[in-house]
Amino acid sequence: MSSYYVGVDVGTSSIRVAVASSVGEIVCSKEENISIHNPKPGYYEQASEEIWSKCCDLIKTVTKDLPKEQIKGIGFDATCSLVVLDAQFQPVSIGGICTLPEKCYNIIMWMDHRAEKQADAINSTKHEILKYVGGKMSLEMQPPKLLWLKQMNEPSWVKASNFFDLPDLLTFKATGSLSRSLCSLTCKWGYVPQHGWVKDFWSGIGLNDLADDNFKKIGNEIKMPGDPVGSGLSQEAAGAMNLLPGTPVGTSIIDGHCGGIGCIAGNIGSVFPNDDLPMTKRLVLICGTSSCHMAISEQPTFVTGVWGPYLSAMVPNLWLNEGGQSATGKLIDHIIDSHPALTELEKLALERKEHKHLHLNHVLETIAASQNMTHVDLLTKNIHIWPDFHGNRSPLADSSLCGMICGLTLDNSLKNLAKLYLAALQALANGTRHIVDEMERAGHRIAAVFMCGGLSKNPLFVQIHSNVLGKPIILSEESETVLLGSCILGARASGDFMSLEDAMKSMSRCGKVVHQNSATTDFYDKKYKVFLKMLDHQLEYKTLML
Repeated sequence: MSSYYVGVDVGTSSIRVAVASSVGEIVCSKEENISIHNPKPGYYEQASEEIWSKCCDLIKTVTKDLPKEQIKGIGFDATCSLVVLDAQFQPVSIGGICTLPEKCYNIIMWMDHRAEKQADAINSTKHEILKYVGGKMSLEMQPPKLLWLKQMNEPSWVKASNFFDLPDLLTFKATGSLSRSLCSLTCKWGYVPQHGWVKDFWSGIGLNDLADDNFKKIGNEIKMPGDPVGSGLSQEAAGAMNLLPGTPVGTSIIDGHCGGIGCIAGNIGSVFPNDDLPMTKRLVLICGTSSCHMAISEQPTFVTGVWGPYLSAMVPNLWLNEGGQSATGKLIDHIIDSHPALTELEKLALERKEHKHLHLNHVLETIAASQNMTHVDLLTKNIHIWPDFHGNRSPLADSSLCGMICGLTLDNSLKNLAKLYLAALQALANGTRHIVDEMERAGHRIAAVFMCGGLSKNPLFVQIHSNVLGKPIILSEESETVLLGSCILGARASGDFMSLEDAMKSMSRCGKVVHQNSATTDFYDKKYKVFLKMLDHQLEYKTLML
């Protein structure tokens, strides 16, 4: 009898659920949008009841044609957002009165930037554990958000009794178990696996009450990603999903890290015969609304401005460094959606039944051909972008940085939009080069980039990254790599595989390899010098305006 595993991926604006076979083939998947509440600039909230209800409905849909006994395990991943519940595990509203459960906004999203002052206060302590987050704790992490809640919303703080990372909330809803994922706690909560919770850190930032009762409010049972949670699906959850009670549930993981689970162990024999490429020489680039850059090592590597090193946060017994860009897909969409030629682009893309990005790729090819250029890359000689429209996550760890565009004219045509779009892709690739440079300076040796996520489906985005980095980009055979990673967590929990790594190697496979176009090397070396100059200029302007 065939075995199947369910993967649930809760992203920034949608939930995707898939069923995969034991060889990593996704046989069915469905997606549904979820609400984002944006009460003021920089504030982003969601409702856990809406998310959980849609998870159950989607699981029921994707598994309806399979016998229940063939569903051997379920895995969850989600954004690293903060979920607030009361003593009865009901939602605690962050900013208002709960009218309906699905409109009770009790989640402060990962991309919420309200806790900037709290992050600064935490970083001013210069506590020892900050060395495990690149020297500075990001305002996207949970301690600053928890401190904001205590200082700025006392009624909700007093009512709150349980705090979860969103991936852990999903396994709690599925099983009733209060266990937490080592991935979530290590990467976003200040937990240090080799020491545990560090009590004087919490007392030093004014959150000593979270240490009560052995840190019960934030988790004192901690499991490795993929390890079985509790006794599997509870009766209530199984009924909502139309699955069997007791179906194994794997310990969750953050969505970006799940992309790493889905591709970093892929067998490269078919694309690089006899080539030795251990996981420690592979960078995983997960690119969607934001981007994550995952590099692993056998020994801890400290990289200024890059999160980690985190022990066993993604691959057991290996150390993880995590770089990132706060806005990638969101930046590209912003550049496109704010341009006067948007309506024309949407009309043409609809007529040709293609994505807006792909249509812009065709526009760029047409412009290059008309100018007898052999490479579209060269069209932005005089257009440069600094991409931190939502602050810099890595390697500068400076949320106050802003975006910059050099080379604007009065041209509001579709051709101008295409060039700005191209410049945005190049800026994002330069941002990745900036991160990789710092990782390699600290000791990582990266030979190839394994790319996944929504933007990996854009061939121009992929090619530009290879050109800028000077490294091959390897795409997974299964394009939905994050979903596959979540299925792998369910497969590990099922007991059908000896270890998480065994499941990873058995269910992930490499596909297309994109190589650098060496003819663009000199061009991109110059673009990168301009890129770094733009940073210098922004910092200089800030100093002049003091």
